Amino acid sequence: MYEVLDKIELADKMVGLEISAEIVAAKAEAGQFVIIRTNKEGERIPLTIADFDREEGSIKIVFQVVGKTTEELADMNPGDHLETFTGPLGKPTEVKNFGTVLIVGGGAGIAPTFPVARAMKEAGNEVISIIGARTEDLLFYEKEIGSVSNQLYIATDDGSKGKKGRVTDVLTDLIEEKKTIHRVFAVGPVPMMRAVVDITKKAGILTIVSLNPIMVDGTGMCGACRVTVGDETKFACVDGPDFKGHEVDFDELTARQNMYKKMESRSLEAYNKKHRGDCQCR
Repeated sequence: MYEVLDKIELADKMVGLEISAEIVAAKAEAGQFVIIRTNKEGERIPLTIADFDREEGSIKIVFQVVGKTTEELADMNPGDHLETFTGPLGKPTEVKNFGTVLIVGGGAGIAPTFPVARAMKEAGNEVISIIGARTEDLLFYEKEIGSVSNQLYIATDDGSKGKKGRVTDVLTDLIEEKKTIHRVFAVGPVPMMRAVVDITKKAGILTIVSLNPIMVDGTGMCGACRVTVGDETKFACVDGPDFKGHEVDFDELTARQNMYKKMESRSLEAYNKKHRGDCQCR
């Protein structure tokens, strides 16, 4: 059993948990993920590592409350225990001194950019980070990411903080300003990553995307995260989650991501009826 050490409400339906997991923390690297199970009957879900502390033996995860299991996670408090906490899984992000690395995080994807930005900075890179959300109230990790970035840009759809617009608008501005960028790393909603790739492909900038949003089982057994990269079929969980964005078939990726939405909605509805006191009369 893995104890919840801390809990923080980062934004609306965005929750962070710190979990005691000494063995996982000892081996964790930027870009990797864990598989968690809240209870013996619970489903297994993958969550990208948002931070790790080897001395404390703890891992931080950040998740958006969108389904049954994330609702269960959000109901947990310090002192509660997870049934299982498996990891680290996936291949770590490639980290070395590339020169100038631009890191883009959107929505829930902001969290996993923090360990990547930190690792890139420690490797001697100039790190430029862009984070974005619909409104200022939905932004989080600004201080953390800013502490490991040479420059931090913020974009909000409504202009409540930073540039009014999307993270891709900031990216476009930097490219048009002839800013030298040697590598881009992007993680966030699939449409955002696709938009980043469309821009950087035209500019000829190598771009890495993290395909954690489409993972289900996390071990390659379910096949739900199959994606075509170049001329090959890859599994996001065991071959990634990082891939060269210019080679990803985003049409296929988008279709695959939408496959389970109805089932996820039914599961969440059933959970809320059972645990939130909703009337089940018909």
